[in-house]
Amino acid sequence: MQLFTAGWRSVREAGPRRLVMTGLFLLVALLLSRFSWDLPVTDDAERALYDAREYYLSPLVEPDQRIVIIAFDDQSLIQLQKRSPLPRDTLAAALRNIDGLGAKAIGIDILFDQPQAEDAELIETLRTMQTPVAVGYADLVTNQLDIEYEQQAFLDDFIAQLEGSNAHPASIRLAENDGVTRVWPEIIDGTPELMGRVMLRDAGEPLVERFDGYEGAIRYRRPLYIEEPVFSTLQIIPFSIDAIFEVPEARADFEEAIRDSYVLIGGDIIDYDRALTPLSGYVDPAVESGAREVRPPGIQIHAATIAQMLDGARLVQPTAWFLWALAFLTVIAATLTALLELKNWKLVPLLVVQVALFIGLPFFVHERGVDTYGFPAFGPALGWVVAFTAVTSAARASTAVQRQFAQGALGKYLPQSIADEIIEHPELLSLGGEKREIFVLFSDLEGFTKMSHAIPPEMVAKLLNRYLEMLSEVILEHGGILDKFIGDAVVAFWGAPISRPDDGERAARAGYAIYLAGEQFRKEVAEMDPSLPKIGKTRVGLHVGEAVVGNFGGENRIQYTALGDSMNTAARLESGNKAFASTIMASAEFARRSGLDWWRPMGSVVLSGRASALELAEPAPDFPADDRRALAEAVALLQTDRAKGIESLEKIAARYPDDAALQALLARSRELNEDGAYVMGSK
Repeated sequence: MQLFTAGWRSVREAGPRRLVMTGLFLLVALLLSRFSWDLPVTDDAERALYDAREYYLSPLVEPDQRIVIIAFDDQSLIQLQKRSPLPRDTLAAALRNIDGLGAKAIGIDILFDQPQAEDAELIETLRTMQTPVAVGYADLVTNQLDIEYEQQAFLDDFIAQLEGSNAHPASIRLAENDGVTRVWPEIIDGTPELMGRVMLRDAGEPLVERFDGYEGAIRYRRPLYIEEPVFSTLQIIPFSIDAIFEVPEARADFEEAIRDSYVLIGGDIIDYDRALTPLSGYVDPAVESGAREVRPPGIQIHAATIAQMLDGARLVQPTAWFLWALAFLTVIAATLTALLELKNWKLVPLLVVQVALFIGLPFFVHERGVDTYGFPAFGPALGWVVAFTAVTSAARASTAVQRQFAQGALGKYLPQSIADEIIEHPELLSLGGEKREIFVLFSDLEGFTKMSHAIPPEMVAKLLNRYLEMLSEVILEHGGILDKFIGDAVVAFWGAPISRPDDGERAARAGYAIYLAGEQFRKEVAEMDPSLPKIGKTRVGLHVGEAVVGNFGGENRIQYTALGDSMNTAARLESGNKAFASTIMASAEFARRSGLDWWRPMGSVVLSGRASALELAEPAPDFPADDRRALAEAVALLQTDRAKGIESLEKIAARYPDDAALQALLARSRELNEDGAYVMGSK
């Protein structure tokens, strides 16, 4: 459950309105998953997927010798010179000859719905048949598009004349949905059974009882051999010629073809009584060879139902409870997946597998004898997508709020670009530290502590907040990391958690800008209340060096900071400004790494707490370039010819009598140690 905790927390924090919307979308996903067969657009997709299942998973079989079709085809009608209605004398003659060939049952897929001269002969033939005969029947209730009142009246009278014989009415109705015959027709009380059922029941076939009440899918089959159809179709004319049956060899051939089979008699005429099936949308070699027809005659569909019963292939029909369970499982799976806190490369395969599972499950069960007409496939896949999108959208909405908050919070301490990078890659702020080279800034406000004792605490807080706000803006504008506030002191650094090539320049310009911000603050305070004690300058120390940077503390409370000697050195440079008579002081290495040309060398000192000397540099943008070069030469001479170096410094200092930092450098140069460095605190 811990895998979903963070995701659920994100969704929960999206707010009541978003949760209600998410719940509504989950309901939509559930209904899509359950009722996709009954909804516009999705029903077309479901039928298309069903047809694909039926075609690719339909059994490939050899010619079925159990069923024989005897047809009035176009060639037969040309020979008989009669097209409609079909010649009943030919049918009567064929029935008389077939009757003695040992067929189990005969089905006539022809409606006798209008009078013909040969009716008496046909009725007499049907009444004398020894073989059970199922006579095609339709009425206005079940076939209102195929028959009119007068036709039904005649048909009812025709059927009534067969009472007491082996000829019984049988429905020839086919069930079409969007023009395709996929399922057995609905069973309507008070109407004859489907022709195949009547034939098997009359023949005493016990398998027919397994199909009592069955209204599921028709199991179609395809020919195993591309040149041999599943059902053999013979022309009716040879069966109607008595002279042929008088030849023993010919009669024996007919008897071999008919004995112990179910015989269907009807039309196999181009553009008449033909239907689309789930297999019709696919053209294969069997279609091209003529072994399978794209639009088979209705008589072949009746043959398919008979074969299905003889095979005992009553397809298992899923219960409504099972389909509801599948719909709920779909939504639950999508929801749980959306709540997982996984990387995209781990999540994508999981998404693909689940969607493929919901589309593939119907194929799997279809192949194992389950009736998948009405079994959702596209609906669960679409419902999964809707549910997943709804939950992830809620999580993203919450995450966006959290991200905005986090960016705002981080933005108070980090530059926006770095804050964004950390939001995208939070591992940058993982607990622990690493050694990095950073540019450090340490600043302090001279005289603020003294002033704070002379004014009310409320005013202290107001002034301090204003001052720190001004300095924070400077640091963030220059891409620095606000490390900490220590009273009125500010610590910042560049180079971590993300380093950039111009970190040195950013830090140097920030140091100078902080000094200017401090001057602006002094001006604001003086204008606000002239009676307030004077505030001193903002002093800045700058240094570059290695430090351990990272999150320190614990899992529940951490602080991103830098630890190391470089931080201490920057602090000592800041405090040394008082002795240096300067406001900004940097190490010479920092100045060199900044890439700026405004620095002037300020000698070498040994800071308090350090054993080695540190060369100093001060930003002096307005100091003339010639004098900057002369000053650099003079400072360098202090290491090789101290007297000459001091002499050169005196000349430069004489030109700038008001430059306190330059005068202080001259004074320190007269008190250097053996290594040519001034030791802080030596006096």
